[in-house]
Amino acid sequence: MAPPSKRRPGFSRRAQYGLFLGYVIAVAGILFAVMLLVVATIDPRGFAAIRGAALDATTPVSSGGRSIVRLFTGGGESIGNYFNAAATNGQLKRELAATRRRLVEARAIEFENRRLKRLLKLSETVSNRVTTARIVGSSFDSSRRLATLAAGSSDGVRAGQPVRAPEGLIGRVLETGRWASRILLITDGGSNVPVQLVRNGTPAIASGRGDGLIDLKTLEVGESPFKRGDIVVTSGIGGIYPPLVPVAIVIKADRDATVARPLADPARIDFAIVETIYQPAASAPVNEAEAAQAEASE
Repeated sequence: MAPPSKRRPGFSRRAQYGLFLGYVIAVAGILFAVMLLVVATIDPRGFAAIRGAALDATTPVSSGGRSIVRLFTGGGESIGNYFNAAATNGQLKRELAATRRRLVEARAIEFENRRLKRLLKLSETVSNRVTTARIVGSSFDSSRRLATLAAGSSDGVRAGQPVRAPEGLIGRVLETGRWASRILLITDGGSNVPVQLVRNGTPAIASGRGDGLIDLKTLEVGESPFKRGDIVVTSGIGGIYPPLVPVAIVIKADRDATVARPLADPARIDFAIVETIYQPAASAPVNEAEAAQAEASE
């Protein structure tokens, strides 16, 4: 039978020395604590100096330990940020897209408000207004250029009445129903509008091309007076359209043809104003007897 493994520490001189050293350190610690207690009681200023020296001695150790802790903590945060970068990037992209959508909506609302303000101002200044209604549709895929207005005979709309927007002339009423009417746009091939050049008053005819543009033809023979960027307005000749309503801007002017773009695009206009048919003031008839008498008196 094997002998038991428990032995007293006295069998090893190294163990004896270790045990003795432990006792010595414990007794020294107790004596040092008692000494500090006595010094703190008898000489508080000296004890404060001892505490300051101890603080100075332990500060480098504390600083080194804190640096090590920061190193491992910062490394952990960097690793976490690296793995979370994809999720954070995706969230930022979604927030940016949402901000852009809100910005577009705000700009659209601002543009609509400005346009409605111009329409309201125009409605207040136009004395021959019949009604203001919404444009609910327009044709783009056919040879005819027509638009549908959400107002009809019940609103006082009649065939032949001019239709305009704050930007300029749209066309004239072609036919009416009770609650809706059809507009012949100035870009239709069957539309002819008497106009004049704003720059020098040259009269012309604005004829629709059927492709969204307008041909300008002067009533005078000779060199074309039009230049790129010129604006033409209605002249009021022949009635129907009142004078000085903006019609189009010249985008091409050469010897062969003058092409203009209408200032009022039905595709971008929500509301339009229907006006009464313009009738030029007729000159008063002259009485032949009164004219002869005036000549005799002269």
